[in-house]
Amino acid sequence: MTTPLLLSIALHLGVVVVLFAGSLFSPSKPEVMEIQLDAPLSEEVLPNEEIVQAATVDKAKVEQQLAEIEAADQRRKDEIAELERRANEAKRQREAEQQRQRELEAQQRAERERLEREKQSALQQQREAERKAAEAEQRRKAEEEAARKAEAERKRREEEERKRLEEERKREEERKRKEQEERERAERERQMQEQLAREREQRAAARARAVQSEVGKYTSLIQATIQRNLITHPSMRGKECRVNIRLASSGFVISVTNLGGDPAVCKAAENAVFKAGSLPVSDNPEVFNQLKDINLTVAPEFD
Repeated sequence: MTTPLLLSIALHLGVVVVLFAGSLFSPSKPEVMEIQLDAPLSEEVLPNEEIVQAATVDKAKVEQQLAEIEAADQRRKDEIAELERRANEAKRQREAEQQRQRELEAQQRAERERLEREKQSALQQQREAERKAAEAEQRRKAEEEAARKAEAERKRREEEERKRLEEERKREEERKRKEQEERERAERERQMQEQLAREREQRAAARARAVQSEVGKYTSLIQATIQRNLITHPSMRGKECRVNIRLASSGFVISVTNLGGDPAVCKAAENAVFKAGSLPVSDNPEVFNQLKDINLTVAPEFD
């Protein structure tokens, strides 16, 4: 605490000295002075006397401030000494209280240990008595349990034998029942398969007849369309041409191929097909599949 205080005092003195020296030696702004010729010579040195007086006053203030600082520092030292005395007294009382607390805790711990030993001794005696009683009860229960188990085992064997015979009877009945059901199921399955086969054959035959009827119908329509667009000549009478026609699903003519016949009739048949552009086709895929690539015999008709 002393060293920082001395440094603080030295710092304040240094600041005061610097300020004082600066006031003496720093250049000041020149002032215009009025001189009276008849003024006495002593008035010209008045400023230096004022400076010396001011310096004397400032030094007195500095010494006063130093005295105040030293007094404040002494007061702080006294306060610190008092605080340290109080802290030491509080520490001594605290340590005494802690020692008293430790002694009290030791006494309480010894008392608890004595009570615990007595408690454990009583518990041990109680457990020993309970153990003997439990052993006697356990022997009694073991004898009763052995007798009960023997009776239960006898009843269990009798019940198992009864259940075994009952299960054998049920298994035999179940086997016979399943055999009968299997025979009946096989017979029903056979009859059903025969019925389904007959129905499939009937549906297939009916569908085939319907398809063939539709094929014949649209073949006739295609023939009629070709005849309408066929340009004939008397020289074609009694003559014919076989052609192959490929159609799109819309009936649009994809191609016409001459398969042989009278050249004039073949040319007229090809022109008639292309002139039609599209030929009648069925929406039924089975019918269309037989018409999309069809071979026809074209023979000019005359009234």
